Amino acid sequence: MDFLNEILNSDLLYKFIKFGIVGLSGLFVDFGLTWLFKEKAGIPKLIANAIGFSTAATSNYFFNRIWTYQSTNPKIMVEYSEFFIIALFGLGINTFVIWLLNGKFKLNFYLAKAIATAVVTLWNFGANTYITFNPDVSVF
Repeated sequence: MDFLNEILNSDLLYKFIKFGIVGLSGLFVDFGLTWLFKEKAGIPKLIANAIGFSTAATSNYFFNRIWTYQSTNPKIMVEYSEFFIIALFGLGINTFVIWLLNGKFKLNFYLAKAIATAVVTLWNFGANTYITFNPDVSVF
């Protein structure tokens, strides 16, 4: 019980909440730009999706750098690269979980997507906390 109390009263929980708020803003950026480029600009859906995803990942990086983690790392491109690679792994995890739950176990697509989103949120938060925004660790 002490471990649970420690997490609930910790800086980590506060960061997780902020990370979630930033992620929600990224959802609007992703879907909004995808819709704009696909529906209004007539760009093919997969290209529009890539634009939405990339822009959302980039805005999420900057908001998390400034607000969630208050990073002062001068190697912004290294930090951004780590963040983006983690986001790409998250996209792969998301796709796999949806494929598994919806394709193999026939779970409703949107329920599968919700579960996948929760899994990827945990992945992204953990990986970014312990790799991207950890001054003691650098992949590059």
